[in-house]
Amino acid sequence: MKSVFVIRVVGLTCLAVGALRLWNGQQQSLADALVEAQAPEMAPRLPRDQLLVFRNPEGDLRPIQGTAEWPRRRREILAGMRQIMGELPTDEAKRVPLDVEVVREDDCGSYLRQLITYASEPGSRVPAYLCLPKTVLGTKGRRVPAVLCLHGTDDVVGHGTVVGLGSRPNRQYAAELAERGFITLAPSYPRLAKYQPDLAGLGWQSGTLKAVWDNQRGLDYLSTLPEVDATRGFGAIGHSLGGHNSVYTAVFDQRITMVVSSCGLDSFLDYYGGDPKRWQPGQGWTQTLYMPRLAEYHNRLDQIPFDFQELIGALAPRRVLLIAPTRDHNFQATSVDRIARAAGEVYALFGHPERLTVLHPDCEHDFPNEVREQAYQVLAEVLRPEPGPVAKP
Repeated sequence: MKSVFVIRVVGLTCLAVGALRLWNGQQQSLADALVEAQAPEMAPRLPRDQLLVFRNPEGDLRPIQGTAEWPRRRREILAGMRQIMGELPTDEAKRVPLDVEVVREDDCGSYLRQLITYASEPGSRVPAYLCLPKTVLGTKGRRVPAVLCLHGTDDVVGHGTVVGLGSRPNRQYAAELAERGFITLAPSYPRLAKYQPDLAGLGWQSGTLKAVWDNQRGLDYLSTLPEVDATRGFGAIGHSLGGHNSVYTAVFDQRITMVVSSCGLDSFLDYYGGDPKRWQPGQGWTQTLYMPRLAEYHNRLDQIPFDFQELIGALAPRRVLLIAPTRDHNFQATSVDRIARAAGEVYALFGHPERLTVLHPDCEHDFPNEVREQAYQVLAEVLRPEPGPVAKP
């Protein structure tokens, strides 16, 4: 049955905040550093649905009056993430040479698909698929945008799903983007299929943060390729597990300027209707490959120190497309709307409410053809140096 779409542009009327300008990665990092000393220890969490407030050094709540004050709240959001996920490594010894190895290469018509591995840290090599459009191979000086393609839950072929392997339909976005002229990288998620790193032995508090680190090292690799044009940053796209993996990675890494999250999230308060069984150790979000520490909040979900309202707000003013099917059995579409309304206040603060959008296809937990095509168009508009229609294969 043909899907029916509801497209909602989320945001509020532009606030009178004076001259607004975009942050690039260096500006954001500098702003975060300036308020780091003022970030409180994990005091009672700020309201998840009211993002335009911050806590001053005395612990009092104050309204955010302009973009210069937003990093105060953003810093507290990241502190909440670190409390549950753990700390990203700062020791340069973790950032070992990538030492990329090509395991095999397949000719897929308009692009070459390479199965590679790269060293993300001592004792851990990440399997990934790299897809290279033939239009850039052997053409000196030709460069195209690159997209990080993160896969959903699959314990058989894992990251192979996004390049068209396995039996899951509507998951081949890495292959389709390569056909449309993008370079794509699809790393495997830890503890799925053949990628089984020893998380505890490697020092990780969560599989979620290990995945973020592996993704960041993947971006490091893409940055070395002469065929990659990163002048407008990188894209990140994912379905289900890949949907929230994309969001987490983008919050930590400013190089990602466009995020597509399909069936990837709702508020922790709404997850499966707040069923307490979903929050017992080893269930749902508390599994080893996610964030085991969340089990500590099974009877006080409202105190989890971050939620997706805050994470999407933390991406502002970067372009975000959320895809929330009306009949998704996993993540509730109505919850996604509430998330977008709350985060939309931050986008309005920056003067760009149009950069956060939600699509509601009439389907279950899926990423249908028509929606993927819209996502590819948005990726092209954000990442291509000369905006124009996406060339179909």
